[in-house]
Amino acid sequence: MTESNSLTVARALRPAVILGGLLAFTLGAAQGTAEAAEKIRWKVPVAFGTNLPALGDNIVYVADALKAASGGAVQFKVFEPGKLVPPFSITDAVKDKKIEAGYTWIGYDQGKIPSAPLFAARPFGMEPWEFTAWWFDGGGKELGEEVYAEHGVHPVLCGIIGPETAGWFRSEIDSLDDLKGLKIRFAGLGGKVMQKVGASVTMLPGGEIFQALEKGAIDASEFSMPAIDQKLGFDKVVKFNYFPGWHQTYTAFHFVVNKEVWDGLEDSTKALIDMACTAGVMRNLSHGEAIQGAVIKGFGGKGVTAGRLPENILHELQGITREVMEEEAARDALFKKVYESQEAFSADYKYWKGLAYLPRNF
Repeated sequence: MTESNSLTVARALRPAVILGGLLAFTLGAAQGTAEAAEKIRWKVPVAFGTNLPALGDNIVYVADALKAASGGAVQFKVFEPGKLVPPFSITDAVKDKKIEAGYTWIGYDQGKIPSAPLFAARPFGMEPWEFTAWWFDGGGKELGEEVYAEHGVHPVLCGIIGPETAGWFRSEIDSLDDLKGLKIRFAGLGGKVMQKVGASVTMLPGGEIFQALEKGAIDASEFSMPAIDQKLGFDKVVKFNYFPGWHQTYTAFHFVVNKEVWDGLEDSTKALIDMACTAGVMRNLSHGEAIQGAVIKGFGGKGVTAGRLPENILHELQGITREVMEEEAARDALFKKVYESQEAFSADYKYWKGLAYLPRNF
């Protein structure tokens, strides 16, 4: 081969050599990152079945995203409700270090942490994007961490969906008198409002509601959004589904980690979990919004009536809600602190909300 031919071949090979070198460097860097990543193998119990769209499946997305992003270093083994920890006891199990972490609706902590429902759902509260604005930019995150630090737990906002339905009933609701004496499954602060109305309120895990309705142990129930409630079969036994979800205008979910365990993580691992959960919030909200319309559209074929509560009932419920919130704030200083923070944020937000968005009936 002549010198000229050798130079020609070398020039031709140069891009391939450079590309090969870059590829080797990239693969090496990725391998190095994966090897350097902190290895996590956590058992993660959940409060809701992962077969439930939007309500339960979000943690699967988060776990898969973490595994992929970390190159397999961070892995969660998700346990269905009751398989490892009772669904209402996840925070306690995390606090006691029986497990490192769990995924739950922290409104279930109301009995021991009075302010917990404010971070999970509240009657006549914020819409989902307003709540996330308060959490990420209005001091909500810091307040959540302050409240739960006292219990040895670190909460990470990890999912959110829109309003629930106002409930499933056997007959029409025309006035608050129709709720008096009613045996109803109701959660959180909304349950306290219903008690003041005169309903007999009980708490049941999602998996037990259908049977209770079918057997007549309860007359009515709220639980979640139509697509989720349908999956649990409520529409087979009760035919009046009321809206709007006055008692849970947002439903937020948290990834709760034992605080000692969280504090011991590398900063890069904390950031990875935070990013996966933040992505989970957006994906969760989007998924929940996407799948409700078709379900409601199909109600007619199942003999289900989707109705709106009369406006006078909503105003009455709002007045009773204010009483409940004031009573809770008087009983617990942290509840008062969180409640006042939310109210102050909403007072400012309303200037934007009132001008920027089209009216709902437009």
